Amino acid sequence: MTEEDIVIYSTPTCMYCEMLKSYLDQKGITYKDYNVADNKDKAKEMIQKTGQRSVPVTEIDGEVVLGFDKEKIEKILKQRGE
Repeated sequence: MTEEDIVIYSTPTCMYCEMLKSYLDQKGITYKDYNVADNKDKAKEMIQKTGQRSVPVTEIDGEVVLGFDKEKIEKILKQRGE
């Protein structure tokens, strides 16, 4: 998987965002992280995709995961061969 395959919308003060990124880092999985507190265009993009304003939002090959749903993320990663 490449960095472009996984996108995280996060904020620097979100503890679940940090937990998610730490989890992926420990697994050696690369991702693109957008700080939606500073990047208003990406914040709008996240809201358009999900209807949500809360973070983290993770998109893996087009599949959206709201919050740090470890079980759902593991299931998607397993399906992708990670």
